[in-house]
Amino acid sequence: MKHTVRSFWLRSPGQGEIRETSVSGPGDGEVLVRALCSGVSRGTETLVFRGGVPESQHAAMRAPFQEGEFPGPVKYGYLSVGQVEEGPGELVGRTVFCLYPHQTRYVVPASAVTVVPDTVPATRAILVGTVETAVNALWDAAPLIGDRIAVVGGGMVGCSVAALLARYPGVRVQLVDADPARADIARALGVDFALPADALGECDLVVHASATEQGLTRSLELLRDEGTVIELSWYGDRRVCLPLGEAFHSRRLVVRSSQVGAVSPARRASRTYADRLALALDLLADPAFDALVTGECRFEELPDVMPGLTSGELPGLCHRVLYDSE
Repeated sequence: MKHTVRSFWLRSPGQGEIRETSVSGPGDGEVLVRALCSGVSRGTETLVFRGGVPESQHAAMRAPFQEGEFPGPVKYGYLSVGQVEEGPGELVGRTVFCLYPHQTRYVVPASAVTVVPDTVPATRAILVGTVETAVNALWDAAPLIGDRIAVVGGGMVGCSVAALLARYPGVRVQLVDADPARADIARALGVDFALPADALGECDLVVHASATEQGLTRSLELLRDEGTVIELSWYGDRRVCLPLGEAFHSRRLVVRSSQVGAVSPARRASRTYADRLALALDLLADPAFDALVTGECRFEELPDVMPGLTSGELPGLCHRVLYDSE
């Protein structure tokens, strides 16, 4: 049986559209998922929307179920939550997460979906990709009890890292952002907030996620001697300059990258991608994460909404896309 579906495509940088096509019913070992909601990753997806993926990174930046090629036309996205309509009996009717672009229905291998726990609403489960990034970052960072930590950049990733660090015993956590409106979100997550000029220094660890040169420079300034910056920002085709002269060497500072594409070496021998994703979903049982969803639209509105998200005209963190029951 054929199903008519609609999907969001980037036609060319800065221009999105909804296309209609059809998919066949699932075969053996596959599931048909009806989308309930999806999330727009404001960092990566808006970079893709403006055509900012460097040619050297076209292969590395491919999403699991991407169609087309950068810079476009391309169907891109990876934060979809839906309900299984057809497939193995144990999955039919279950709410699942899948690394799929924005589309009303889709067929994927059953192994590509993860069941969302009953403790996590579908509307919150769209955050799992970002929380998974935060989990991997903290495996890389390995914070210790009593550490003094700053998270510079109060976007989706930075806030997710701060929310998890708030659970560590005896840790001083401060979310640092140039937007004073992020203070309310920090409060909801249970951490302190500071503007960059007011941030507390002598940090053992700084997690940087602002994707700005100024943020990374400030992260270095906040470290104690021999402290470490974990760099989570993705700059795309932009170059950044850092003060690696001055006291960088004498203070023996460290800048380390972290990226969700591979399980952290600290856990690679004992955790799979599926383990990491399941952990992130379990962590989303905490309703504090609802503070990260700051905008919402219907699927049909996405071509008009994406330019505003990309330009910053529509501020906020995670933008949720809702689908009609059709």
